[in-house]
Amino acid sequence: MDIQRPRGTRDFLFEEMKERKEIETTLRRVFETYGYGEIKTPLFEDLALFTKKSGEGIVEQIYNFQDKGGRDLALRPELTAPVARLYINELQKSPKPLKMYYFGSCFRYERPQKGRWRQFWQMGCELIGGKSPESEAEIITMAAHSLEELGLTDFEIHIGNLGIIRGILDQADVEKGVQDIIMAIIDKGEIDELLKTLNELKIDPKTSEILLTLVGLVGHREIIKEASEVIKDSPESVEALEELEELLDILEAFGFSNYTVNLGIARGLDYYSGIVFEIYARSLGAQKQISGGGTYNLIEIFGGEKVESTGFAFGFDRLVECVRLCEGAKSLPKTVDVYVAPISKELKLKAFEVAQILRKNSIKTEVDLMGRKLKKILSLANNLQADYVILVGERDLEEGKVTVKDMESGKQELVEIESLAQEIKELLKAD
Repeated sequence: MDIQRPRGTRDFLFEEMKERKEIETTLRRVFETYGYGEIKTPLFEDLALFTKKSGEGIVEQIYNFQDKGGRDLALRPELTAPVARLYINELQKSPKPLKMYYFGSCFRYERPQKGRWRQFWQMGCELIGGKSPESEAEIITMAAHSLEELGLTDFEIHIGNLGIIRGILDQADVEKGVQDIIMAIIDKGEIDELLKTLNELKIDPKTSEILLTLVGLVGHREIIKEASEVIKDSPESVEALEELEELLDILEAFGFSNYTVNLGIARGLDYYSGIVFEIYARSLGAQKQISGGGTYNLIEIFGGEKVESTGFAFGFDRLVECVRLCEGAKSLPKTVDVYVAPISKELKLKAFEVAQILRKNSIKTEVDLMGRKLKKILSLANNLQADYVILVGERDLEEGKVTVKDMESGKQELVEIESLAQEIKELLKAD
């Protein structure tokens, strides 16, 4: 019987897992530096959690099922809705703002293709109950900081404010449902489709012209002045543009100025309330988006209090690919720093003792378990890129010592077993 892994899933072997773990660890470190704490939600939730957020149409795109009690459940397709549910269940009375981050797998029933999998991972943050635009600026800065810590240099952070376009549509008395349709098309970046839809919906020519101008405004701070001329007759839009400008001021105070103002960023869901941003990595080509975020009020939709949240999530799998492609990315740590080699089979028990001394001092240590000859052990240690080999020999042991061999230079020196761990730590630190 030939059993294969399910379609749209992957196995990760040693090097891939080391790579993914290093990226995960780096992001955790940055998030926690900003005061965020980790949360974890179940892999499956009530189906209603996701249909309430995204509509009944999402059922066709997710894994849903009934359990033995007849309850309608679904494997989570994303993590924002579970975080909102967790907040309502557990944290409504907690002091604000609440800073939390998550890392976990999600599931969507889609046709597998390049860059799209049925099981994928997200790592992101939510700041609940924070004041805008200060919270938004910190979130965006933290996202940029995370990418810089990974050694990435080719990313772009595009920032907009939904209130600018919503204000124009409100002034033209376009009803909310129609606005959502227009916003969804803008979100896809399909200008021809947008023009066609505006004509079909009989949106007046002046409003259509303003919308088409706004979605084409992409640049740095000079965009603010251009946009202000276009929207000057819409007080709601002017207010949203002023919020965006204040956000840029705060971003620069945080030390981040490498942003792009992009008024063509949109969301087709009306619970998004203001600032939105997307992060692109040019090295990924057409599938270049690695993150999206913004400010929204999802908690109220689920029956909780009205409280704004700002958050973002990295598409972790795309982020891993981006790190692979970036020449300036951080190098991965070695799996093994030291290899312990008994000179003869009779000394294997002593070799195990020495290995454990190093391991209990947090030194990555491998020891021969196969009874190999010394020549093969040295060859294996070299393949594993171990920095040092500890040679455990009978004569050295009589003096309470072992031989430390530098695998790069070939230099050897005797070291007392009592001070071995400290000596190795100092050598590794010097490297």
